[in-house]
Amino acid sequence: MIDRDRLRSIVKEAGRVAAGMWPGAGHGVRSWDKSPGNPVCDADLAVDEFLKRELSALLPSAGWLSEETADNSDRLARGLVWLVDPVDGTRDFLRGRPGWAVSVALVSGGRPLIGMLEAPGRGESWEAEAGRGALRNGMRLQASTRQQLTGARVPADTLPKTDADLQPVARPNSIALRIAMVASDEADLCATLRWGYEWDIGAATLIAREAGAAVGDAFGHPLTFNKRDPRAFGMLVCAPGIQRAALERLSDRAAELASVPR
Repeated sequence: MIDRDRLRSIVKEAGRVAAGMWPGAGHGVRSWDKSPGNPVCDADLAVDEFLKRELSALLPSAGWLSEETADNSDRLARGLVWLVDPVDGTRDFLRGRPGWAVSVALVSGGRPLIGMLEAPGRGESWEAEAGRGALRNGMRLQASTRQQLTGARVPADTLPKTDADLQPVARPNSIALRIAMVASDEADLCATLRWGYEWDIGAATLIAREAGAAVGDAFGHPLTFNKRDPRAFGMLVCAPGIQRAALERLSDRAAELASVPR
């Protein structure tokens, strides 16, 4: 269906485009806020433009949904759709920290078929194909198999008192990389309790699922993609053995927060 080697090459080159503008490598980059607290920079736009050109040429029939491109409802009629976050973790990117990644997923029928993350600052290339497992730097991944919620590793700077029995671990700004940490058994649980966008999680949730993690929204429902409104409330990716306990702990919070107007 698609030239995987060519796709891998395109995503790697997108990482190189971003790395060539990364302050962490000594480069300067112009940035501004799209909305209060929502930064964007020239690298976001340059990578978006590169990927749109190259991925559209690779698969002309596919639609397009990206954080940095105005949405076009034509994608809803397409059988395949590219789901792209050119620089996920822009805050870490601008601070010269390595916790950012280029995220690319190919979606069919509301489910990701292929997902790739390129994280040059960390020297990491992640990929997965539905039904074929997940890899980081060519090595097959096995997600966390933890059975007890207490002591579970969570990518977080701090945790609320209600979660004091969990164990915070290093937290990259990129939500995609935090999800991928569950896929690589560097974390046991990654959750959000807020409205978010499909492009943030499309590639990473496929990588986690193919590595054996449990993946769903904050209520345990399956995630779907290429919806008319590309937002969803919350996400939970975790070791299968702690999914039930994690959902029970999050359910009241999720229900309360989901009712807050967007």
